[in-house]
Amino acid sequence: MKLIILDRDGTLNEDRDDYVKSPDEWVPLPGALEAVARLNHAGWHVVLATNQSGIGRGLFDMAALNAMHVKMNQMLAHHGGRIDAVFFCPHEPDAQCTCRKPLPGLYEQISERYGVDLREVPTVGDSLRDLQAGAAVGCETHFVRTGKAARLTDTQVAQLLQQVPGTQVHKDLAAFAEFVIARDRRAKAGARGDTSAPANSGPGELR
Repeated sequence: MKLIILDRDGTLNEDRDDYVKSPDEWVPLPGALEAVARLNHAGWHVVLATNQSGIGRGLFDMAALNAMHVKMNQMLAHHGGRIDAVFFCPHEPDAQCTCRKPLPGLYEQISERYGVDLREVPTVGDSLRDLQAGAAVGCETHFVRTGKAARLTDTQVAQLLQQVPGTQVHKDLAAFAEFVIARDRRAKAGARGDTSAPANSGPGELR
């Protein structure tokens, strides 16, 4: 099973300092929906792993969260894309749960639901906690410079990457999709004995 795990706020849609609380506030990032559709068309199943402490804080309820995801899927459908499932943590930071990133509980739920080992499964996010949660279960970590990461300097990004070695850096979700699809094509070409495909770049290089 070809699986990719995405963060939501700041990776797929615009983030807000006051939390995304309603469907009206759920606004996709430029090119993000098209990126998911491209991944789907290339055979990837895409799921979300997202902290939603706004529920625990009383800022919105489950009905509002479900409505956001109905809007998300409707918008994705217009591009021929889909999110297979949403795994979320509703707890506040002090709730001492095991599912709030950077803890790996959501990823463990994904592994159990799909019956797959997450080692080397790509995971994408715009924060250190996204990377740490994925790395804890062996995921291949990818960092996008959107959402809160768009505010970071190159030096701050480099310091962040030191904490999760091997992380690939991309401009946005569209750049990640282009990278992973091209890499998959190269791997298939290599399996057929086609040596004309270009070599892959190393970790930490912005694409």
